[in-house]
Amino acid sequence: MTGKQILLDAIAGKETPRPAWLPFVGCHGGFLIGKSATEYLTSADLLVEGLKKAKSLYKPDGLPVMFDLQIEAEILGCDLHWADEVPPAVTSHPLAMGKTIADLPEIDETKGRFPIVVEALKTLKKDIGDDTALYGLICGPFTLALHLLGNDIFLDMYDEEDEVIKVISYCAEVCKKSADIYLNHGADVIAVVDPMTSQISPDHFEQFVTPAMNAVYDHIREHGGISSIFVCGDVTRNLEVMTQTTADNISVDEQIDMAHLRELCEAQGKSFGGNIKLTSVLLLGDEEDAKLEVLDIMEKSGNKGFILAPGCDLPYAVPVKNLQAVADMVHDEYARETAKTLQAKEADSFDDIQLPDYQTTDGVILDVITLDSTSCAPCQYMMEAVNKAAEKTSVKCCINEHKIKVREGIGMMVKLGVKNLPTICINGEPKFASIIPDITTLVNAIEEAAE
Repeated sequence: MTGKQILLDAIAGKETPRPAWLPFVGCHGGFLIGKSATEYLTSADLLVEGLKKAKSLYKPDGLPVMFDLQIEAEILGCDLHWADEVPPAVTSHPLAMGKTIADLPEIDETKGRFPIVVEALKTLKKDIGDDTALYGLICGPFTLALHLLGNDIFLDMYDEEDEVIKVISYCAEVCKKSADIYLNHGADVIAVVDPMTSQISPDHFEQFVTPAMNAVYDHIREHGGISSIFVCGDVTRNLEVMTQTTADNISVDEQIDMAHLRELCEAQGKSFGGNIKLTSVLLLGDEEDAKLEVLDIMEKSGNKGFILAPGCDLPYAVPVKNLQAVADMVHDEYARETAKTLQAKEADSFDDIQLPDYQTTDGVILDVITLDSTSCAPCQYMMEAVNKAAEKTSVKCCINEHKIKVREGIGMMVKLGVKNLPTICINGEPKFASIIPDITTLVNAIEEAAE
C-alpha cells in the first residue's frame, strides 16, 4: 500500500496500518535547498526541487504544493510584504480603501502566482504523485474577507452584518475558483485554510463562516474532490461547529486537545489531523523532544481516521533531524517502542526572563504573545489591532511583541501565564486570548488600565 493510499484512507475515516504523515512544507522547502522564502514561493522549479527534497528526507504520505495564504489576496489587489524566512504578509486592504467587490479582478489560473502553482503541481503529479497525496491549499473565505476588509471586519460583524456576509459569500466564490484550479490539475485534497476563524465566537462562526465554508466543501465534493478544514491557531472554542461543517477532514494546530477533537470527529463521522508543536518542539527542541511529542499525539489519536501533521506551516529553519525523527516514529514500530523509554526533560524555569515593573511604568505596557506576526495571520491582525488602538488613545502605550519562535518569547508566555496564541496582555494581565477585539473595545481596555 502506498503512503498516498494510507493518507486517503485516513481521510475517509478508515483504520490505517500506521498514522498517515503530512508535513506541511511551505517556505521550509526553500530552507532545504538554500533559497529564501521569497525565491521559493515565486518559482515553480524551486517548489518542485524543495518538495522532492522534503519527500526524500521525511518520507511523507502527502505534501502541500504551496503553503501561502496570500495568493488570492495578491490577485485581488492586496499589497504584500515579502521576507526571507516567512511567507508574504498582506499590508493593504482594498475594500477598506474605497474599492467595491465589483472593482476586484476575476480569479483564474492565469493570474498572479497561479501559473507557478499549476506548473509545479503538474510536475509533482508526474514525478511523485503516484505515492504522494498532493494538497491544494486555498485561503478560507473568512481570512480572505479579512485580507480585503482589514480589522474593521470585527466591528462590522456587529454593525454591518449584511455587508460582511456579502463579502464572505464573495470570498467563498473565489475559494471555489481556487479549488477548481487545483482539482483541474490533479490535486488530491483541497485544504481550506482559514486561521482567522480562531479569533471569533462559535455564534459568529455559524452565522458568518459555516454557510460560506459549506458552499465551498459541497462544490469540491460535487467536482470529485476531497476537502479539509484547516485552522491554525487556538480554535478550541469553535471545534464543535467546525466538525459540523460538511468538510471531510478537520486539521488543527498545537493548542488543541487531540483526545477531545477525536471524540468530536468520531461523533460526526469525520477524520482529523494535527498537531505537532511548531516552535517549542520542532524548531527549538531536539530529536528526543520530537519523538516524545509524536508518541503522545499518536496515543491520543489512534490509527483510525488520523493524519499526523505539524500544527501549521513549518517554520523556515526547522532542523531536518527533528522532522526525520518524526518520520522514523511514523514508519518504524521499533522506534515507537524505544521512544516509550525516553524521559521528558525538566521544564525550563525561565528564571532569567524578567517582567517589566508594570506598577511604576509611565503609561500602559501591551505585551502581545504571538507565533510571529510576519507569518501568522491571527498574530498579524492582532498586532495591527493593538497598533491602531494605541494610535487612537491618548494614553501612552509601550507595545512589545514576544514571538515564541525564540526562547525569550516562550519565557514571557510562561511568566505572563498565557495559554493561547495570540494573546494581548495589558500591564501584565492576559486580556484578549485568541480573540481579536474591535478597536473601541481595545481602546477602552487600555484606558481602563491607565486609571
